[in-house]
Amino acid sequence: MMNKSRERNFRILEFKNNQFDIIGDIHGCYDELIALVTKLGYENKNGLYIHPEGRKLISVGDLADKGPKNLQCIYFWMDHIAYAGAHWIHGNHCNKLYRYFLGNKVHISKDMECTLSEYEALSKDDQRAFRQRYMTCYESQCYYLLLDKKKLAVVHGGLPAESIGHFSNKIRAVCLYGETTGEVNEHGRPHRLDWGALYQGDAFVVYGHTVVRDAVVVNQTIDIDQGCVYGGALTAFRYPEKEIVQVEGTAYAVYKGTSDF
Repeated sequence: MMNKSRERNFRILEFKNNQFDIIGDIHGCYDELIALVTKLGYENKNGLYIHPEGRKLISVGDLADKGPKNLQCIYFWMDHIAYAGAHWIHGNHCNKLYRYFLGNKVHISKDMECTLSEYEALSKDDQRAFRQRYMTCYESQCYYLLLDKKKLAVVHGGLPAESIGHFSNKIRAVCLYGETTGEVNEHGRPHRLDWGALYQGDAFVVYGHTVVRDAVVVNQTIDIDQGCVYGGALTAFRYPEKEIVQVEGTAYAVYKGTSDF
């Protein structure tokens, strides 16, 4: 069983400079990630991408699985969390790798095999070092962030208004996977409930997980997973400007979801 006491539920953070660049689901698309942060104006300073205006990077989660450079994406965020003030929200794929490293029984999908094949190619010493660093970094992060006097929320899958400022096993599941209808498609993937269409909260919620063609604001929410790994786009949402910046992705995987993409 996963030791939940090691995990942070959610965090409320305040910064003097509330300027953030929130990055959608990356899924091992490292080249696109570097292209996007460069397009956003971040400058490479000895391997760390720093913005001259002090902006901070936030990932909505799902750094790895499906794409070609999964460990590089994970190393990027671990480095930027440790040395550049970045943040990383728990995604379901991130959580699955964490549970795998804990020794829990998880289903090794073809998506996850992409990451594990890179991990297993490391030396035993490097595997141990990566595993420990990943787990430590993961445990330092959380399921959702509240920022700028709770005017901004960042989550992976979903965060209905009544859940903001609270936590439970049910909220945890929605944070990771979004809300579902209980039905599945021909690939066994769950149909997603469009919780954003029902949202009536005050906080502006930025999330990913469910692939949609366009990043569109709906009731103070925006889904910034535009399917980079499927040949869509890797998206950044700039706050407080509420601007979209994107780079084109490459189709490294076949889309099998249920949303309109």
